[in-house]
Amino acid sequence: MAGEADEGRFLRPIDEIGALLDIPADALESYGTRKAKLSLKFLNRLDGQTDGKLILVTAMTPTRYGEGKTTTSIGLADGLSRIGERAVVCLREPSLGPVFGMKGGGTGGGKSTIEPSDDINLHFTGDLHAVTAAHNLLAAMIDNHIYWENGTGLDSRRVSWPRVLDMNDRALRQVALSLGGVSNGFAREGGFDITAASEVMAILCLAEGLDDFTRRLSRIVVGRTRRREMITAGDIDAAGAMAVLLKDAIRPNLVQTAGGTPALVHGGPFANIAHGCSSVAATRAGLKLADFVVTEAGFGADLGAEKFIDIKSRLAGLRPSAAVIVATIRALKSHGGVGLGDIETENADAVGAGFANLGRHAENMRKFGLPVIVALNRFAADGDAEVAKLAELCAADDFRFEECTHFADGGAGAKSLARAVVEMTAGEPAEPDFTYDLEAPIAEKIGAIARKVYRSGGIELSNAAAARIRDLEAAGWGNVPVCIAKTQFSFSTDPKALGAPTNFPFPVREIRLSAGAGFIVAVCGDMMTMPGLPREPAANAISIGSDGEIVGMS
Repeated sequence: MAGEADEGRFLRPIDEIGALLDIPADALESYGTRKAKLSLKFLNRLDGQTDGKLILVTAMTPTRYGEGKTTTSIGLADGLSRIGERAVVCLREPSLGPVFGMKGGGTGGGKSTIEPSDDINLHFTGDLHAVTAAHNLLAAMIDNHIYWENGTGLDSRRVSWPRVLDMNDRALRQVALSLGGVSNGFAREGGFDITAASEVMAILCLAEGLDDFTRRLSRIVVGRTRRREMITAGDIDAAGAMAVLLKDAIRPNLVQTAGGTPALVHGGPFANIAHGCSSVAATRAGLKLADFVVTEAGFGADLGAEKFIDIKSRLAGLRPSAAVIVATIRALKSHGGVGLGDIETENADAVGAGFANLGRHAENMRKFGLPVIVALNRFAADGDAEVAKLAELCAADDFRFEECTHFADGGAGAKSLARAVVEMTAGEPAEPDFTYDLEAPIAEKIGAIARKVYRSGGIELSNAAAARIRDLEAAGWGNVPVCIAKTQFSFSTDPKALGAPTNFPFPVREIRLSAGAGFIVAVCGDMMTMPGLPREPAANAISIGSDGEIVGMS
C-alpha cells in the first residue's frame, strides 16, 4: 500500500490512490486532482467479493483537550499500510459547525491527516450542502402544501420537520415563521437543527443503494393531521426532488492520508445528537476493497461505539473484528480531577484515578463481544511514570496496551498498534452482542442503554416523552433501534460529572421518530440539536493570507 513514504511530503493523483484498491479510473469522478467520488455502478459490482476486517476506533469520554480519535484512525491505517497490509480508513465528513466552533478542523492532526485537509474541512465535494438543500426543500414544500391546502389535511400546528443549517447558531433554535400577512403563509413557531442532526444525513449514512435511499426519504414523517395521522414526505411528493438534490452526495468520496493510504470520507452525523458513524456505503465498499478497514464512531465509546453496534452494525449486518480505544494522559488526568492549570504537571496518581473512565469504556466494548486494544495517543509532555501507570492498569484488567506516536511520526508511530490489530483479528469476527432486543418496549430499550452502558440508576421520562412513546408504539414504531442524544462530556447527562459516575438519574426530555432512518431518538438532559459557538470560537483564529493559504485551521 502506502509503503515507507514520508507522510506529508506530497499527495498522489487520485487515480493512483484508487489503483491501490483496484478501482479503475472510469469508476472515479474527479473533483480536481486529489478528490473523487466512486460511481454507483462500480459499487454495485462489488457485491459478492470477500469482506476484509472491520476495526472500530473509539475513545474514552472526550475532554476539552481532544483525544485524537480521528488522528489515531488515520495513523492506524497508515501503520497497517507500512507493515504491508491493504488498508483503507473510512471517516465522516467534517461539519462547518465544529470547524468554526470548537475544533478548527476535523481531518486529524500532525502527520496523521487526510488530505487535502483544507478542502475536506470546508466545502469538500458539497455533500453537507446537498443535505442542507434537500432537507430545506422538504421544509419549503411542507409550508407550500399547507398554504395551498393540498389534500392531506396536514395541520400547521403539528408540523415536526425543522429547517437545518451547517453552522452553530443558537439564535435559530426556536424562531417564528411565515410572519407578514396572508400571502406569506400561516404564522407558526419553528426552528433550526444543525445539518449533522438532519434525518436526511442519517438516511444518507444508513441507506443501501439508491432505491433504498429514495424509499427512506419517502418515509420521513413531517407532521400530523388534526386526527393525529402521520404525514410523510412521500405523501406530499417531495422524495423524488430531494433524491435529485442528493444524487451525488450518496456516492462515497475517495481521498488519501498524508501517508498515501486510501481514505473513504462520507457522511457527517454527530454521535451526541445522531448515530455518529460514516456511511454504510463507504464501509461496505472499503470491506470489499481492502483487507483492513479502519473506521471511527463519534465521541466516546458510550455514544458513538454503542450506536455503531446497536444501530449501524445491526441494520447493515456489519461485524467489527476489534475495538481500538484511544486514550491520552491529559484526558486521564482530567477525569482524575486535575484542572487546566495543572494538566501538564506529571501526576501518575491522577492517571490512576482517571482510569476508571477508560476502563468502563473498555469493559463496555468487551460486553459487545469485541477484542479491545487501548491505544495511548502519546504527546511530548507525557511523563514516563504516567505512561507506565497506564500500562500497568491495562495489564491488570487484561486490556492490550499500545503506545503510539502517530501525531509526530505518522504511520511509523502506529506500527506496533497495527501489528496488534493484525494479531488480535486473526480469526473470524463474532456476532456482536447487542444492548437490547429490538422487540422490547421503547422505554425498556432506553433503560437498557442507560443501565448497561452509562451505569445510570434508571431513566426518568418526562410526561411528553412518555406520551410520545405510547403514541409511537401504538402506531407500530416500537421495534426499531434507539439513538440516545446527550452530552458527550460525561457518562451521565451532566457534562461536569467526569470520571465514571454511577447510579445517577437519566432524564429523557423528548422522543423523536426518524422514520426514514429507521430509529427513534431519545433527547436526554439539556442536549440541543443546534449547538452554539463557544466563548472563543475557533473562527476567531482562522483567516486567509494574501497568498491564498488558510491560517489557523488545524
